[in-house]
Amino acid sequence: MPARTIGTKLVLSTSASFQLLVRDLPRSLSITASDPVNARETEYYRANIVNVKSIDDFIGDDRLFAYAMRAHGLEEMIYAKAFVRKALEEGIDAPDSFANSLTDRRYREFVSTFNFARYGETTVAFDRTQSGTIDRYLRYRLEQSAGEQNEGVRLALYFERRIGEVSSLLDLLADRALLTVTQTALGLSSATSALDVDKQVDLIAERLDIDELKEPGELARFLERFTTLWDMQNPSSPAQVPNVLASQPLEFGIRQDVLASLQNLKLTGR
Repeated sequence: MPARTIGTKLVLSTSASFQLLVRDLPRSLSITASDPVNARETEYYRANIVNVKSIDDFIGDDRLFAYAMRAHGLEEMIYAKAFVRKALEEGIDAPDSFANSLTDRRYREFVSTFNFARYGETTVAFDRTQSGTIDRYLRYRLEQSAGEQNEGVRLALYFERRIGEVSSLLDLLADRALLTVTQTALGLSSATSALDVDKQVDLIAERLDIDELKEPGELARFLERFTTLWDMQNPSSPAQVPNVLASQPLEFGIRQDVLASLQNLKLTGR
Protein backbone atom coordinates (compact mmCIF):
# COMPACT_ATOMS: atom_id res chain seq x y z
CA MET A 1 0.00 0.00 0.00
CA PRO A 2 1.82 3.16 -1.19
CA ALA A 3 -0.12 5.67 0.94
CA ARG A 4 -2.67 5.98 3.72
CA THR A 5 -4.87 8.74 5.07
CA ILE A 6 -4.61 10.14 8.60
CA GLY A 7 -7.54 12.51 9.11
CA THR A 8 -7.51 14.58 5.92
CA LYS A 9 -3.78 14.16 5.29
CA LEU A 10 -2.41 11.67 2.78
CA VAL A 11 0.67 9.93 4.17
CA LEU A 12 3.08 7.93 2.02
CA SER A 13 4.00 4.46 3.18
CA THR A 14 7.44 3.94 4.71
CA SER A 15 8.58 2.15 1.58
CA ALA A 16 7.36 4.89 -0.77
CA SER A 17 8.86 7.65 1.36
CA PHE A 18 12.20 5.87 1.56
CA GLN A 19 12.31 5.26 -2.19
CA LEU A 20 11.40 8.88 -2.88
CA LEU A 21 14.48 10.03 -0.97
CA VAL A 22 17.02 7.50 -2.24
CA ARG A 23 15.89 7.47 -5.86
CA ASP A 24 17.59 10.84 -6.35
CA LEU A 25 19.78 11.12 -3.26
CA PRO A 26 21.88 14.05 -4.58
CA ARG A 27 18.70 16.10 -5.02
CA SER A 28 17.47 15.11 -1.55
CA LEU A 29 20.79 16.21 -0.05
CA SER A 30 20.72 19.44 -2.04
CA ILE A 31 17.31 20.28 -0.62
CA THR A 32 18.64 19.51 2.85
CA ALA A 33 21.65 21.77 2.26
CA SER A 34 19.42 24.65 1.18
CA ASP A 35 17.52 24.68 4.45
CA PRO A 36 18.37 28.05 6.08
CA VAL A 37 19.56 26.54 9.37
CA ASN A 38 21.69 23.90 7.66
CA ALA A 39 23.11 26.43 5.20
CA ARG A 40 24.02 28.85 8.00
CA GLU A 41 25.69 26.22 10.17
CA THR A 42 27.52 24.73 7.20
CA GLU A 43 28.89 28.10 6.15
CA TYR A 44 30.10 28.75 9.70
CA TYR A 45 31.78 25.36 9.84
CA ARG A 46 33.41 25.77 6.43
CA ALA A 47 34.78 29.21 7.32
CA ASN A 48 36.07 28.36 10.79
CA ILE A 49 37.25 24.74 10.85
CA VAL A 50 40.42 25.75 8.95
CA ASN A 51 41.44 27.96 11.89
CA VAL A 52 41.42 25.16 14.44
CA LYS A 53 44.88 24.24 15.72
CA SER A 54 44.17 22.06 18.74
CA ILE A 55 41.65 20.01 20.68
CA ASP A 56 41.04 23.06 22.86
CA ASP A 57 40.20 25.18 19.81
CA PHE A 58 37.90 22.48 18.49
CA ILE A 59 35.96 21.77 21.66
CA GLY A 60 36.00 25.42 22.68
CA ASP A 61 33.96 26.51 19.66
CA ASP A 62 30.49 25.29 20.50
CA ARG A 63 29.12 25.66 16.96
CA LEU A 64 32.02 23.86 15.31
CA PHE A 65 31.99 21.08 17.86
CA ALA A 66 28.22 20.59 17.68
CA TYR A 67 28.33 20.49 13.88
CA ALA A 68 31.07 17.84 13.87
CA MET A 69 29.30 15.75 16.49
CA ARG A 70 26.03 15.83 14.57
CA ALA A 71 27.88 14.88 11.39
CA HIS A 72 28.96 11.68 13.13
CA GLY A 73 25.54 10.96 14.61
CA LEU A 74 26.65 11.91 18.11
CA GLU A 75 24.22 14.73 18.81
CA GLU A 76 23.16 13.19 22.10
CA MET A 77 26.76 13.52 23.35
CA ILE A 78 27.40 17.17 22.48
CA TYR A 79 27.15 18.12 26.15
CA ALA A 80 29.73 15.51 27.24
CA LYS A 81 32.85 17.44 26.31
CA ALA A 82 35.12 15.73 28.83
CA PHE A 83 34.11 12.35 27.47
CA VAL A 84 34.93 13.40 23.90
CA ARG A 85 38.12 15.18 24.96
CA LYS A 86 39.41 11.96 26.49
CA ALA A 87 38.73 10.10 23.25
CA LEU A 88 40.45 12.78 21.16
CA GLU A 89 43.50 13.04 23.42
CA GLU A 90 44.15 9.30 23.38
CA GLY A 91 43.58 8.93 19.64
CA ILE A 92 43.14 5.55 17.98
CA ASP A 93 46.71 4.35 17.40
CA ALA A 94 46.91 2.36 20.64
CA PRO A 95 44.64 -0.71 20.66
CA ASP A 96 43.63 0.05 24.24
CA SER A 97 42.90 3.75 23.69
CA PHE A 98 39.61 5.08 25.02
CA ALA A 99 37.90 5.34 21.62
CA ASN A 100 39.02 1.82 20.69
CA SER A 101 37.60 0.47 23.96
CA LEU A 102 34.07 1.61 23.10
CA THR A 103 31.87 -0.87 21.28
CA ASP A 104 30.00 1.95 19.54
CA ARG A 105 31.97 2.52 16.32
CA ARG A 106 30.81 6.13 16.00
CA TYR A 107 33.39 7.31 18.54
CA ARG A 108 36.30 5.71 16.74
CA GLU A 109 35.10 7.19 13.46
CA PHE A 110 34.86 10.62 15.05
CA VAL A 111 38.40 10.40 16.45
CA SER A 112 39.68 9.05 13.14
CA THR A 113 38.28 12.13 11.40
CA PHE A 114 39.59 14.59 14.00
CA ASN A 115 42.81 12.80 14.80
CA PHE A 116 44.64 15.52 16.72
CA ALA A 117 46.60 12.89 18.64
CA ARG A 118 48.33 11.83 15.41
CA TYR A 119 48.35 14.94 13.24
CA GLY A 120 48.28 17.87 15.64
CA GLU A 121 47.78 21.25 13.94
CA THR A 122 47.47 19.70 10.47
CA THR A 123 44.39 17.66 11.43
CA VAL A 124 41.93 20.07 9.84
CA ALA A 125 43.83 20.17 6.52
CA PHE A 126 42.38 16.83 5.43
CA ASP A 127 39.33 16.53 3.22
CA ARG A 128 37.62 14.32 5.80
CA THR A 129 37.53 17.19 8.32
CA GLN A 130 36.28 19.71 5.78
CA SER A 131 34.03 18.62 2.87
CA GLY A 132 33.84 15.07 4.24
CA THR A 133 32.34 16.28 7.52
CA ILE A 134 29.96 18.59 5.67
CA ASP A 135 28.73 15.65 3.59
CA ARG A 136 28.22 13.63 6.76
CA TYR A 137 26.32 16.49 8.39
CA LEU A 138 23.93 16.89 5.47
CA ARG A 139 23.24 13.16 5.35
CA TYR A 140 22.58 13.18 9.10
CA ARG A 141 20.19 16.13 8.73
CA LEU A 142 18.40 14.36 5.86
CA GLU A 143 17.89 11.31 8.04
CA GLN A 144 16.82 13.43 11.00
CA SER A 145 14.28 15.33 8.91
CA ALA A 146 12.90 12.09 7.50
CA GLY A 147 12.56 10.73 11.03
CA GLU A 148 10.38 13.66 12.06
CA GLN A 149 7.82 12.40 9.56
CA ASN A 150 8.41 8.66 9.76
CA GLU A 151 10.91 6.93 12.02
CA GLY A 152 10.90 3.88 9.77
CA VAL A 153 12.29 5.95 6.91
CA ARG A 154 15.04 7.28 9.12
CA LEU A 155 15.97 3.78 10.22
CA ALA A 156 16.04 2.54 6.63
CA LEU A 157 18.27 5.45 5.55
CA TYR A 158 20.57 4.84 8.50
CA PHE A 159 20.80 1.12 7.77
CA GLU A 160 21.47 1.76 4.07
CA ARG A 161 24.33 4.10 5.00
CA ARG A 162 25.91 2.05 7.78
CA ILE A 163 25.58 -1.60 6.81
CA GLY A 164 28.58 -1.48 4.48
CA GLU A 165 30.80 -0.80 7.51
CA VAL A 166 29.48 -3.78 9.48
CA SER A 167 31.93 -6.66 9.45
CA SER A 168 30.24 -9.05 11.88
CA LEU A 169 26.95 -9.74 13.59
CA LEU A 170 28.49 -8.47 16.82
CA ASP A 171 28.91 -5.07 15.15
CA LEU A 172 25.27 -5.21 14.19
CA LEU A 173 24.18 -6.11 17.72
CA ALA A 174 26.20 -3.19 19.11
CA ASP A 175 24.11 -0.69 17.14
CA ARG A 176 20.56 -0.39 18.39
CA ALA A 177 19.22 1.13 15.18
CA LEU A 178 20.81 -1.49 12.92
CA LEU A 179 19.50 -4.20 15.23
CA THR A 180 15.97 -2.75 15.18
CA VAL A 181 15.92 -2.85 11.38
CA THR A 182 17.30 -6.39 11.37
CA GLN A 183 14.85 -7.70 13.94
CA THR A 184 11.92 -6.15 12.10
CA ALA A 185 12.97 -7.42 8.67
CA LEU A 186 13.61 -10.93 9.99
CA GLY A 187 10.42 -11.08 12.03
CA LEU A 188 12.29 -11.33 15.33
CA SER A 189 10.77 -9.88 18.48
CA SER A 190 12.62 -7.01 20.14
CA ALA A 191 12.48 -9.19 23.25
CA THR A 192 15.28 -11.30 21.76
CA SER A 193 17.63 -8.47 22.76
CA ALA A 194 17.36 -9.78 26.32
CA LEU A 195 18.94 -13.10 25.30
CA ASP A 196 22.63 -13.89 25.64
CA VAL A 197 24.69 -12.37 22.85
CA ASP A 198 25.67 -15.79 21.47
CA LYS A 199 22.01 -16.78 21.23
CA GLN A 200 21.16 -13.52 19.45
CA VAL A 201 23.97 -14.10 16.96
CA ASP A 202 22.71 -17.61 16.29
CA LEU A 203 19.13 -16.43 15.73
CA ILE A 204 20.20 -13.81 13.20
CA ALA A 205 22.82 -16.01 11.50
CA GLU A 206 20.13 -18.62 10.81
CA ARG A 207 18.18 -16.04 8.83
CA LEU A 208 20.72 -13.58 7.43
CA ASP A 209 24.13 -13.48 5.78
CA ILE A 210 25.29 -9.90 6.29
CA ASP A 211 27.86 -10.26 3.52
CA GLU A 212 24.98 -10.60 1.06
CA LEU A 213 23.77 -7.16 2.09
CA LYS A 214 26.90 -5.67 0.50
CA GLU A 215 25.20 -6.44 -2.83
CA PRO A 216 22.89 -3.50 -3.75
CA GLY A 217 20.03 -5.66 -5.01
CA GLU A 218 19.98 -7.81 -1.88
CA LEU A 219 20.14 -4.72 0.34
CA ALA A 220 17.23 -3.15 -1.55
CA ARG A 221 15.13 -6.29 -1.07
CA PHE A 222 16.01 -6.43 2.61
CA LEU A 223 15.01 -2.81 3.17
CA GLU A 224 11.81 -3.30 1.19
CA ARG A 225 10.93 -6.14 3.57
CA PHE A 226 11.80 -3.95 6.55
CA THR A 227 9.72 -0.97 5.42
CA THR A 228 6.73 -3.17 4.61
CA LEU A 229 6.83 -4.91 7.99
CA TRP A 230 7.47 -1.61 9.77
CA ASP A 231 4.18 -0.22 8.46
CA MET A 232 2.37 -3.38 9.48
CA GLN A 233 3.76 -3.16 13.02
CA ASN A 234 3.37 0.61 13.36
CA PRO A 235 0.01 1.52 11.81
CA SER A 236 -0.43 4.60 14.00
CA SER A 237 0.65 8.14 13.22
CA PRO A 238 4.43 8.38 12.68
CA ALA A 239 4.61 10.93 15.48
CA GLN A 240 3.56 8.21 17.92
CA VAL A 241 6.40 5.84 16.98
CA PRO A 242 9.46 5.98 19.29
CA ASN A 243 12.63 7.50 17.80
CA VAL A 244 15.12 4.66 18.18
CA LEU A 245 18.15 6.73 17.25
CA ALA A 246 17.37 9.78 19.38
CA SER A 247 16.43 7.71 22.43
CA GLN A 248 19.76 5.90 22.47
CA PRO A 249 21.05 6.17 26.07
CA LEU A 250 24.47 7.47 27.05
CA GLU A 251 25.72 4.05 28.04
CA PHE A 252 24.79 2.49 24.71
CA GLY A 253 27.89 1.02 23.16
CA ILE A 254 30.07 1.63 26.23
CA ARG A 255 31.42 -1.19 28.37
CA GLN A 256 30.49 -1.04 32.04
CA ASP A 257 34.12 -0.94 33.15
CA VAL A 258 34.69 2.06 30.91
CA LEU A 259 31.65 3.79 32.37
CA ALA A 260 33.01 3.22 35.84
CA SER A 261 36.29 4.87 34.87
CA LEU A 262 34.38 7.96 33.74
CA GLN A 263 32.64 8.66 37.01
CA ASN A 264 35.29 11.16 38.04
CA LEU A 265 35.19 13.09 34.77
CA LYS A 266 33.46 16.46 34.87
CA LEU A 267 31.37 17.19 31.83
CA THR A 268 33.18 20.42 30.99
CA GLY A 269 36.66 19.67 32.23
CA ARG A 270 39.50 17.26 31.69
